[in-house]
Amino acid sequence: MIKKIFFQSIFFNFFIYKDVFGAESGGMPQLNPEFWISQIFWLTLTFGILYFVLSKLILPKISGNLELRRSQIQENIEAAEKQRKDSETKLQEFDEIIKKSKIEAKNIFKVAKDEALKDINLKKETLDKQIDQEIQKAEAEINALKENAPEKINKIAIETSSELVKTLIGADVNSSSISAIVDDLSKRNGGKYYDN
Repeated sequence: MIKKIFFQSIFFNFFIYKDVFGAESGGMPQLNPEFWISQIFWLTLTFGILYFVLSKLILPKISGNLELRRSQIQENIEAAEKQRKDSETKLQEFDEIIKKSKIEAKNIFKVAKDEALKDINLKKETLDKQIDQEIQKAEAEINALKENAPEKINKIAIETSSELVKTLIGADVNSSSISAIVDDLSKRNGGKYYDN
């Protein structure tokens, strides 16, 4: 590219000088043909030095910088791709951990629920047994009271009757006769008052 520009500028200048060959009368030294050789020399030397500086010093640095930048960009892209893959892998691992944690939490909750239900049922059974024992105890006490009730009632009836007769007649009555009457009445009425 630089070579092309260099040779185009030489030919372009040559044709310009050729076209204006008769313009030296204007007093411009660059249009005077006797200076053309020195001008072409200096033009060639200047563009030659410029070409050398550009091709040997500046362009290699620019090319090196471009290559370095390209390699750095490529490395950055590769690093970013690697990090993206690592991030996806980590994300999948985290998803697996979350799923496992949810399953473990469900299992722990189920086990705790089953243990709580088992404990509640056990306590309920124990309480039911205690209630049954208390009921049996109360029934036994009630049955004992029923069995002992006629005797106590007869005793109370005898005492009360004795007191009533004494109050009515004003004299003591033989307690054995009152006891016989009460026994007779209780036998006739049977369990009429006790079965309820």
